[in-house]
Amino acid sequence: MNTKDYIEIEEKFGAHNYHPLDVVIEKGKGIYVWDVEGNKYIDCLAAYSAVNQGHCHPRIVEVLKNQAEKITLTSRAFRNDQLPLLCKELCELTGYSMMLPMNSGAEAVETALKAARKWAYTVKNVPANQAEIIVCSNNFSGRTISIISFSTEEQYKSGFGPFTAGFKVVPYCDAEALRQAITPNTAAFLVEPIQGEGGVIIPPDGWLKEAFDICKQNNVLFIADEIQSGLGRSGKLFAYQYEDIKPDIVIVGKALSGGCYPVSAVLSDRSVLGVFNPGDHGSTFGGNPLGAAVARESLKVLIEEKLVENSFELGKYFIEKLKSISSKHVKEVRGKGLFIGVELFPEAGGARKFCEALMKRGILCKETHTHVIRFAPPLVITKEEIDYVFSQIKPVLETE
Repeated sequence: MNTKDYIEIEEKFGAHNYHPLDVVIEKGKGIYVWDVEGNKYIDCLAAYSAVNQGHCHPRIVEVLKNQAEKITLTSRAFRNDQLPLLCKELCELTGYSMMLPMNSGAEAVETALKAARKWAYTVKNVPANQAEIIVCSNNFSGRTISIISFSTEEQYKSGFGPFTAGFKVVPYCDAEALRQAITPNTAAFLVEPIQGEGGVIIPPDGWLKEAFDICKQNNVLFIADEIQSGLGRSGKLFAYQYEDIKPDIVIVGKALSGGCYPVSAVLSDRSVLGVFNPGDHGSTFGGNPLGAAVARESLKVLIEEKLVENSFELGKYFIEKLKSISSKHVKEVRGKGLFIGVELFPEAGGARKFCEALMKRGILCKETHTHVIRFAPPLVITKEEIDYVFSQIKPVLETE
């Protein structure tokens, strides 16, 4: 079958909840993917940062195969020999004393919200069912009913009400609005240190620290959603590390398993995650031995191959190259590490046509928020490969 055949089948039998580029990928290795016709592309999206270690990293794939031949799932009704080691290694790497494993990023966000609410009732003594959680405008933390309840994107909410109560929205990067929104019933402040889906929005230096301090002054948990910005994507292990803070809760996912299996986790200390008792929360697949083994190797690859450092150095290089483009379409180039957004003027007619033009040149990227092209290649990319990618981006942005 060819590309057209696969697209027709998917359009006929699959729900139309995505608008993908019309490329049908068959295999991948490192930063490269190939379509069903054998055409080769450089992936500059990395599955929304889930494949920071590159497609089908051989070390991770080998662990996946070996573990799959032993045991894949025990449920949490029994213990397995991989989860304890993932718990230990992830906590030692990040400086937290406890973790709670889940599968998808949205599940991990839901877990953090539940932990924050139960902490509010059992530790902060907020009256029953009165806990409030503050979030930021332009946020994106998943697609569950509770998460879209605090979204400010109308499409994410349209047709899905009624919504979950207990959330307040303040403008991103507005410390005074956060301060004013806090009440004695405020349990937590949930924030993305870099807003990815919102358009790769980078907060000004010092804002995250100020928000953190406000939370500390008011006995409010500071929750960092690092699902997309974390694990090297921003040029640090976590994007919050650009500021002198340590969040009360950190949410991780995506690259935690190198794109080979859905694994996510909530990181915190015993004072927060200790509020859970057996039966309070769980997941059949969360913490399964296959996912845990894959996550353990994914973390080792990230550290041992110095992918965080590579992201920091090559991110600066890539951003400067992009800023050198002289184009009437480009409003701003912004980013940290290999987490980069190129915002176009509305007059350019939207970012999608540029993504489609780049696809024809063998570069895969995707628009976000209509006018932003997101560039986030696997962290294994080299300087020479960035040079090649840039050589394809420049004429598209300058001539389209």
